[in-house]
Amino acid sequence: MEEIKWEFEVQEEPRLLSEIMAAENLLFRQVWYNRHWNRRIAIERGKHKVVTEAEWNKHPKRRQKMVVDTVWAQALEAAKRTEDEVGTENLGPWTDFEWGMLNGKLSTPRWVMGSE
Repeated sequence: MEEIKWEFEVQEEPRLLSEIMAAENLLFRQVWYNRHWNRRIAIERGKHKVVTEAEWNKHPKRRQKMVVDTVWAQALEAAKRTEDEVGTENLGPWTDFEWGMLNGKLSTPRWVMGSE
């Protein structure tokens, strides 16, 4: 009887678009920040190189393992802004399961807002 009563009496309000957009923004920043740290670690370990734009232009086939120094500087600034605005306590680290959940959660508001 409780289930029937709940079904007819409880009404959930849909979230506002502003709430969905705020959640999507937070999730995007969390995913971006994690990917940024993966790149940062690859640079520290020598698996990825920070190069000048001239060096970048010389090697069109090896760019996957390079980042232009000016772009990298901007990425470091963006990471700092993310830490300040989101808080490091909201930026991981996550287990593989949590990482999968985070990416799934990011897909949901994007789908709701029309992304395929």
